[in-house]
Amino acid sequence: MSKKPSLAVVGATGAVGTVMLDILSTRPEVWGEIRLIASARSAGKKLMCRGEELTVIALSPEAFDGIDVAMFDVPDEVSKEWAPIAASRGAVAVDNSGAFRMDPEVPLVVPEVNPEQVRNRPKGIISNPNCTTLSMIVAMGALHKKYELKELVVASYQAASGAGQSGLDTLRAQINQVAHTSIGDSAGDVRTVVKEFGPFPAPLALNVIPWAGSLKEDGYSSEELKVRNESRKILGIADLKVSATCVRVPVLTTHSLSVHAVFAKEVSRKEAQDVLENAAGVKLVDDPENHQFPTPADAVGTDPTWVGRVRKSLDNPNALELFVCGDNLRKGAALNTAQIAELVAAEFN
Repeated sequence: MSKKPSLAVVGATGAVGTVMLDILSTRPEVWGEIRLIASARSAGKKLMCRGEELTVIALSPEAFDGIDVAMFDVPDEVSKEWAPIAASRGAVAVDNSGAFRMDPEVPLVVPEVNPEQVRNRPKGIISNPNCTTLSMIVAMGALHKKYELKELVVASYQAASGAGQSGLDTLRAQINQVAHTSIGDSAGDVRTVVKEFGPFPAPLALNVIPWAGSLKEDGYSSEELKVRNESRKILGIADLKVSATCVRVPVLTTHSLSVHAVFAKEVSRKEAQDVLENAAGVKLVDDPENHQFPTPADAVGTDPTWVGRVRKSLDNPNALELFVCGDNLRKGAALNTAQIAELVAAEFN
């Protein structure tokens, strides 16, 4: 029997890294050694994974010696420096940051949609999509295979945790500040109570903010352009028309998107529901008569993309309307990275 490949988790002590350790403890046993790597200040911490206590070691070139696959759950600048180092030491780097997503020599992989791309890695690096894209792309990939996608118009409703631990901490603090008050019915009164915005440009409690990411050309945000560019790359549709408006909402974890999708072929509501119900990684919750549809409160902590409110467009026989939810820390980050790594692990058998 062949030896199981070894795995490194870089950024094991962060928000996504913590979810990753939980996921590794529940996924199939494909790994031999699991090595936890983080910054020097986190070295020596003890963390549980697969029922055993592991000691975190400091990030260094030598930390990757003997490692077959290295998963990176760290900021862009850290991945940009260290993923190539891991690859140079013989590991396949699976990166959850945005550092390599649009690099033409780095595949952008969603295992339910384009698993064959994992072998197309001339730099020894595989990239994981942005959490907003991942919240919808599994469902869209299934529908694309049936109807041939031509155009996407989406509005996202993005959770605070998309901005990291500081986003979570900020929203929790703001909820406490506005609780048991009568504010929210006069212009500007929320700002009189909520003084610290954290990573957000305005109060998030009792509010929605039509902005996520950083400013790009022509008034677009970086998150909106990620949805466009990454959808094109994952689906292999270079000229896919995509328009996105990204909105931050006062939800802790789980992104949602309202999707208008136009296809080359005429669609059927029942047929589309059947496609989604049978698609890997999708949970169809679509019974509006009984108020059954996806919500972040129901989807959080689960792995699938939840899909509901499926309707054939009233104005275009080739278009569908639907609503999707996906836990942005699980499938939106850690789970997809783990699934990619498992595809690579299978190459060692």
